[in-house]
Amino acid sequence: MSRLTSLLSKLVLSVLLVGLVLTVSPIGAASAAGLSDETPPNNERLEQAWARLQSAYARQGERLEKADELVARVQALIEKANARGWDTSAVQTALDAFVAALPAAQAAHEPGAAIIASHAGFDENGKVTDRAAAVETVRSLAQVLKSVRTAMNGAGEALFQALRALREAHPRPQQPDPNA
Repeated sequence: MSRLTSLLSKLVLSVLLVGLVLTVSPIGAASAAGLSDETPPNNERLEQAWARLQSAYARQGERLEKADELVARVQALIEKANARGWDTSAVQTALDAFVAALPAAQAAHEPGAAIIASHAGFDENGKVTDRAAAVETVRSLAQVLKSVRTAMNGAGEALFQALRALREAHPRPQQPDPNA
């Protein structure tokens, strides 16, 4: 019993990380970087936004690459829980929605690689060479991250919540206190 709940806890944490990466993107980075027309040029903030967006894109890509492994682990958990007679219908439904959203999310993620490769307005070190082009590049990469979040449509968070509910419905048995 404790092995299954331990696996469930690990899966909940994994799904949380996937959900956070896929649902939280630095969309505000473009506006927070001082890119509005009312502010004077601030290349340092623009360069920082570019670096943050590239990091977020890389993390998002890593999570998308690991999604198949996560799906397999959750499916194995569902099978074990079903063998114990637990109701896993909510987790299965959430997992099905997650799986259905993945192809669109992966397709939405792909254009970011070309944006980063071209790094229009930035040199190889991430320094602004053309402010107008750099602003557009930052906005384009932020839009890619937002598109992935939109494609997932909260499926990662729903899976996390379903796993959490299953864990709460079947808590770990209390271990006797060895000091008592």
